[in-house]
This record gives sequence, structure tokens and C-alpha cells, in this order.
Amino acid sequence: MIYLLDTNMVSYIVRGRSMVASNRLVALPSEDIAAVSTITVAEIRYGLAKRPEATALRSLMNSFLASIQVLPWRLEEAEVYGSIRADLEKKGVTIGNMDMMIAAHAIAAKATLVTNDKAFTQVEQLSSPMNWATDL
Repeated sequence: MIYLLDTNMVSYIVRGRSMVASNRLVALPSEDIAAVSTITVAEIRYGLAKRPEATALRSLMNSFLASIQVLPWRLEEAEVYGSIRADLEKKGVTIGNMDMMIAAHAIAAKATLVTNDKAFTQVEQLSSPMNWATDL
């Protein structure tokens, strides 16, 4: 099984805000894969660029990203994104473009999205997102 960690989940783990999420990541069976999307990496890099003084956080994030698999954005993810966005617009539902891209990545990769963001519940094609940060 592939677990795709959303940006908020990475933040909770790296900053030590959710020990439950951290413990869940560490306890994954060896046959399971924890990963992040290149979209999540972009969001993290954006957040760090806004805070150049956050050198300790930058170091922690760099270490975390070096230790986890990063899934590339490909044509398949773009195809799924187009479908999600059209579906949500038809229903009059709005979520952030980056969230739609991360959802598309999870769907295309047949991964379980790990997030604490309720916006993802709007994406019907996304099967069973999980919240590992149950201690927040």
C-alpha cells in the first residue's frame, strides 16, 4: 500500500505536533510505502521561502524530504486533475488547486491520501482519505 502524505501531515510530523502521526509513519510495515507528491514538496518550499529565518525548520524539512519517497507529477495525474476540477466546478464546489492536484496524484498512484484537511472530502473519486493526526 502507498500512503501519500499531504502537506499538513508532513508539517505535523516534522514539527512534532502529532506524535500519533509520527508513530504511525514509523510503524508502517516494510511492504508499505510512505511518500509525498512533488506538489507537496512545492508547497513546503513555498512556505519555507516565505520564512527565510526558519533555518531550523528548513533543516528538519530537508532531512524529512531526503528520507521519504517523492512521487513525480506525470501525465496520468494531469488527466485525473482535469476530471476532478471539471466535476467539482459542475457541482459548484471549490477547493484549492494544489489540493486538487494532490488528490489527483493520490488517485492516479492508487495511494491512500493521509491528511487532516477536510477539503479532500469534496473529491468523490478519492477513496478513503486517512487522518493520522488524531491527537490534534
